[in-house]
Amino acid sequence: MAGPHHQRGDHSSSSSSSSSVTIGTVVSKFLSDYGSATPKRCKVIDAYLAYVLFTGVMQFVYCCLVGTFPFNAFLSGFISCVGSFVLAVCLRLQVVAYPTNIASVHLVRDCHNARAGVKIKRKKKP
Repeated sequence: MAGPHHQRGDHSSSSSSSSSVTIGTVVSKFLSDYGSATPKRCKVIDAYLAYVLFTGVMQFVYCCLVGTFPFNAFLSGFISCVGSFVLAVCLRLQVVAYPTNIASVHLVRDCHNARAGVKIKRKKKP
């Protein structure tokens, strides 16, 4: 019984040492494929998603470090980031599903109108 245990232990140690190489390989392969195979429209949406994510994280970090004195201001800013992120993800999914230019124009318009509607509804409240 010691033989199979020993072989299993050797296998796991060799796989753990090769997993760090595999992770680097996977990341480099992902970046090269993303750069070559992703359409420009999706890259623009991804850049916007990264910006909105960064803004939301910075608001949360600021809230944790400084405090939540105007808590409603933090909530409105953070929820606005979350809503914009969700709408942009929906836009990206639809742009990938319908790659024609005419459909993309309509999708961008619909997403913009949805964000404007959310902001207008929020501003109307006293």
